[in-house]
Amino acid sequence: MLPPHIRRTGGPVPKFTDYHIWKALMVLNRVKPIGRKALAKHMGVGEGSARTVLNMFSEQGLISINKNGIMLTDAGTKIRNEMELECHAVAAGGLTIGEIDCAVRIPGSAGRITFGCEERDIAIKAGATGATTLVCSKGRLIFPGSDYPADAETDKMIRDAFAVVEDGDTFIIGTAGTYEIAETGAVTAAIVVLGGLCIRRALHDVLEPDSAPADILSLAFAVHNLVGGLPVCAKSRDNLGIRIENGAVIDNAYTGDMLEEAMSTGATIRRVAASGPYKGVKVTVTPVELDKRIVAAIGVADVRTERKV
Repeated sequence: MLPPHIRRTGGPVPKFTDYHIWKALMVLNRVKPIGRKALAKHMGVGEGSARTVLNMFSEQGLISINKNGIMLTDAGTKIRNEMELECHAVAAGGLTIGEIDCAVRIPGSAGRITFGCEERDIAIKAGATGATTLVCSKGRLIFPGSDYPADAETDKMIRDAFAVVEDGDTFIIGTAGTYEIAETGAVTAAIVVLGGLCIRRALHDVLEPDSAPADILSLAFAVHNLVGGLPVCAKSRDNLGIRIENGAVIDNAYTGDMLEEAMSTGATIRRVAASGPYKGVKVTVTPVELDKRIVAAIGVADVRTERKV
């Protein structure tokens, strides 16, 4: 049982990502009008998350709601068209390491790709097993950062899946144990290639008391980069968290005494850790407060200092 100060209270909380927002835009264009319950099912999230997304859309004038259901406005349709991505289930064979693959085409975006490892890392952070990136150059599908062409079988697979393959196109193949997760990884990476969603999101839209480790990943990596790569630990109030070192997640089910103390007291803590992986190291932990509630905590371990035993 969770300790009293971190027990969950109230009803369900929103849990969604940029992928789910993208999915909502696509569904609202394809199925119109549509009700909130049906939209949530298409998005793969709970009704609470769907309601939060719809509130965001409504505040920004992207949807209209009447007795028949929800529809995109002209402004919503414009954003939807800018973010449209063609996705197909494919069988990439030995090119990928997962069981099921989803390929996404991003027209005219090859100039934004460097080596493909960036898209792979984004897909993995989104939950996929991995991702492979190909670009079309001079009529050939090649691996970015080189002139090395894809094999004939892979080339045929892409051309069979997509009616149009043109110079300058990028194809991201997400891979995972299910199609939904493979699509999530590939689309999330594609959204970053496109420059991100043109939709304003507040921190309280993504961070809640029971946010999962994946939900706080971006915030933790931002702090990790900000402090020059020092180890970072973060967790939501009611869930386990993550521990990052050297640009990678090394523990995705983490908690610690100082994280819990910061949330229970609502105060920033600065002292040498008495236990755990950073025992003897000076650690700074601060709570994250939203809407007058402590929802998470994040800490930095200054491993540059000499360990005290």
